Order: sequence, then structure tokens, then C-alpha cells
Amino acid sequence: MQKILPLLLLVLVVACKPKQNLVTPATVTNTAAVETVKNIISNHYAINRGFKTAFINANVDYVSPKQSLRVSADIRIKKDEMILLTVKFFGITGAKALITPTQVKYYEKANNTYFEGDYKMLSDWLGTELDFKKVQNMLIGQAIDDLDQTKYEMTTEENAPRLNEITSGNFLKGFVFYPDSFNLKKQEIQQLSPERKMLVNYSNYKSFAESVLPQELAIFATQNNQTTSIAIEYRDAKFNDELNFVYNVPRGYEQITIK
Repeated sequence: MQKILPLLLLVLVVACKPKQNLVTPATVTNTAAVETVKNIISNHYAINRGFKTAFINANVDYVSPKQSLRVSADIRIKKDEMILLTVKFFGITGAKALITPTQVKYYEKANNTYFEGDYKMLSDWLGTELDFKKVQNMLIGQAIDDLDQTKYEMTTEENAPRLNEITSGNFLKGFVFYPDSFNLKKQEIQQLSPERKMLVNYSNYKSFAESVLPQELAIFATQNNQTTSIAIEYRDAKFNDELNFVYNVPRGYEQITIK
């Protein structure tokens, strides 16, 4: 239990590491191809995500080279404002994380420790820029980056449209979409130096009146030739209820830092 909350928090907050077998982007010169890229992006952003709040019950399977765990989690989202993640073990709260646009904090009962910091600290530690919107997008099945702000090359992957970011930087990013709905099927990010990868697969989307939501997320994070996987299954979701986001660190907990 003592490792899953920080891992979950960082992976959900990360939205910025990996990819597998990303195609090196090439400059797009074909007008029709550029227009197709625009259509894919437009259709992806046209998907209904008009909710104000969301309460999601989930099962989480965590597997690393050293440990495997199955826990339950409650995810509360106040859109564009805050996310509260509660991790439970046999129905008992073992850890909580509160994520806002300016701050990331969590505590865990196993070690009686807590963390409080901003995105800069985590960004410096992980080597990539993070923000609240990336976390939120990752949870609801939306591309973590603002696709309108970057140029892409379009390819296909198993008959599905794929956008590869055109960049000469330290990151390669790719996004694959279901061709019939333009829901996100996969997003991959690779950091070239130091070498790190993350692949997120999405499946089994469900359409609610308030939003379209993936029911399954599979996250694979690779670093130092070791892979950690987190499978998240959304069991139930409710929208636009009045939710509380109570977060209080219990007395006697020791604050930790990330260096």
C-alpha cells in the first residue's frame, strides 16, 4: 500500500512520459493530410465532456517488478478545479491525494507520511512539464496535450488514425483514435534522454448524458528497463452531484520531500 498512492499520483499527474515504437515524425506537406489531421482533432474535441463534477468508483491493479496489489479507489473530479483520489484496501482508506491547478499533495497511512508540493517540483523530478489539465485529461480519456497547439503527422495503426507530434525535442508523442468515434484509443510518450516511456490504452467507452468516459485504462510505465503497469477499471460513475473534497492530513504524520 505504501507505494501505490505515490505511483498512482505520479502516473496520473505525469501524463508526460512514454511511448512504444513511436514513428519518427516527418514534415507534412500534403494539404489533404493536414486537413485530415484537423478533422481528427476537431472530432476528438467534439466528444461530450460537459460534466461539472464526477464521482467514479474504480478497481486498480498495480504490478511492478517487486510488488503486485489490487485495491479500490474513489475518484472525485470538480472539472478544471480539483481531483481527490482515495485509495482503499479492503474498504479502509489507506491513502488520499488532492490535486489542484497549483498544488499536489497526498498522505498515506502505512508510513504515516505526507507530501505537499507544486508541479514544478514534480516536473523537475520527472524531467517534463506537468499541469492539472494533463491529469484530468488522462482520467477522462482525452489527449493529455492541447492538440490544437502542435503540428502532427497522420499515419494509421491497425486501421485506426494516429497522430505523431512533429518535433525535434526530447519527447516523442503519439495519439491513436477509434475510427468510428474518435475516442482516444492510445496515447504514448517517449522521453529520449534519460530514456523513459509511458503507454496508456483506453477501451470500453460508455456514453452518459453528461459525458463519454472510458471504462478501462491500462498504463505501462518503463524506466531503467523495468516496467510498472496500472490497470484501472471504472465500476460506476455519477455526474453533477454536490461533492465534498475533504482532505486533512492526520496528526503526527511526517512530511516528506521529493528531490
